[in-house]
Amino acid sequence: MSASPRLLLALASVAVAFAAADTYVVVLVLPEMSTSVGVSPEELQRAAPIVSGFLLGYIAMLPLIGRIADLRGRVPVLVAALVLFAVGSLVTTLSYDMTSMVGGRFLQGVGGGGLVPATLALVADLYPADRRGVPLGVVSAVQEIGSVLGPLFGAVVMALADDWRVIFAVNLVVGVVLALAVRALARTVPADGDPPDPGRGRMAGLDWPGILLLLVLTAAGALVFLQPAQLMRDLTWGQLFIPVVAQGRWLTPVGLVALGAAALLLLRWLTAARPLVDVRGWARSAREADLVGALFLAAALGGVILAFATADPEVEVFSDQGGWYLLGAALATAAFVIHVRRSESPIVPRGALRRTPAWGGVLVSFFVGACLIAALIDIPLFARSTVHRDSQLLAALVLVRFLVALPIGAVVGGYLTRRYSAGLITAGGMVLAAVGFGWMSTWEADALEHLSSNLPLVLTGLGFGLALAPVNAAVLATTEHVVHGVASALVVVARMVGMLVGISVLTTIGLRAYYAEQDDLPSVREVCDGKSRCPAFSDLLRDAGVAQEQTVFLGAALCAVVAAGLALVLFRGAETRALSTGDLLRAAG
Repeated sequence: MSASPRLLLALASVAVAFAAADTYVVVLVLPEMSTSVGVSPEELQRAAPIVSGFLLGYIAMLPLIGRIADLRGRVPVLVAALVLFAVGSLVTTLSYDMTSMVGGRFLQGVGGGGLVPATLALVADLYPADRRGVPLGVVSAVQEIGSVLGPLFGAVVMALADDWRVIFAVNLVVGVVLALAVRALARTVPADGDPPDPGRGRMAGLDWPGILLLLVLTAAGALVFLQPAQLMRDLTWGQLFIPVVAQGRWLTPVGLVALGAAALLLLRWLTAARPLVDVRGWARSAREADLVGALFLAAALGGVILAFATADPEVEVFSDQGGWYLLGAALATAAFVIHVRRSESPIVPRGALRRTPAWGGVLVSFFVGACLIAALIDIPLFARSTVHRDSQLLAALVLVRFLVALPIGAVVGGYLTRRYSAGLITAGGMVLAAVGFGWMSTWEADALEHLSSNLPLVLTGLGFGLALAPVNAAVLATTEHVVHGVASALVVVARMVGMLVGISVLTTIGLRAYYAEQDDLPSVREVCDGKSRCPAFSDLLRDAGVAQEQTVFLGAALCAVVAAGLALVLFRGAETRALSTGDLLRAAG
């Protein structure tokens, strides 16, 4: 293979990493973001839609985007996803209220999520089944690394710029640059399954009226979002920001210009022979991908996401409205099943996951996500509650030991799929992760002060790394080329849902251990000789917190064991290995 396809895959992998980082980049800056739209730090729970909006876009729309990637091609979906990610970053940067901020985060989620199945399917296009392991390992590794680096990226930007908007401005620039680079490179290296580009190298066919309308929309929209103080104070220009009727930024003259430009731009895209954005083509692809079925599936996934993502894990597994969300998800699932049975071309084609390793990969991915979240969230929490009480950044940096091992394990795991079965490698990796978590469940408050704490962190990182590529390889090896996009999307969806469910369930179980320890504590006045607080009592509370994290790590170890057992049983028949000369002779005979 020439360098160009590898470079295309490298660019797509970088994009996946940035999108994954955006999932958790708000962890450190959520108070600042919520304050900027009128939500005080005391009401931080009201800011939950900033997180759940991104997750909803990232997960719920994945199956549709994956299916469109099967029908329309990988590269067009990659470019479109990067553009959506960039637009969402712009809207988030300029947001002035909760609605605009959540809308921007949702667009970021849709764009970021769409990168994953298209990139995994691109690997399957560029490499035969027995050579996919290493590139799949690289893509899987950068996705998980991005998830962990998100908070670190946010911390670095805040330390340098002290403005959360800079984070999303950087995402905007990266999204635009990567979209242009992928598009330019794809003109010379069309991937399998991507239609030829009849407009390569020609500028004369550009949609100049569409470009002009887009510039007007961008300029007017920016004024609506920013409302520059100098213009608003001017007696003449200030008239542009006074609502014509009722109230609202979009009912001002400049807002109406933006809405008019948007309407005309959409009309142009729908009617022009060669529009800047082929809306008709994308709409046709959405219909062919079974838009109705995708909406049913999105509603089902959305109900599960909202039930768990809006919960306060300190007091509940899912939110107060979680029962209604789950009921809605159940009804949407029933509607989806009925629709799939009746539709001639459902979003998940009949028989697409008929082989056991194919649907088994989705199930294994769920349990991998359920225990992976314990590493991403609870290792820094343990560090923050013990040795790094005064520094969230230093607590997060404890994960570097895990991070260093994960990509190494991913590449090694991908390489091993050429020699050994995917089930054996996945099971071996998850057993290593279980050993690491089991070791962590014995940690005391001073554990991170000893060099021996590095070993379970490294073991856990290696274990997850080993398991990531074989899961994807097993699914891709047992599904047809024409469904690789939607199959990859379902694997990612399962892992993300597993992470949501896992953090809620494991945290709730851990809190029960915390409260049990707390109930056994003597009163604060007994420990502190009548005072309301003293270091000795704080140490007792810290030990109770350690018991909570020990319980979470033990639960994660059990999830890892379940994933290992399922992989051994369900991945039989997933042939990812390169055939030896003896195998070829036996097959010929």
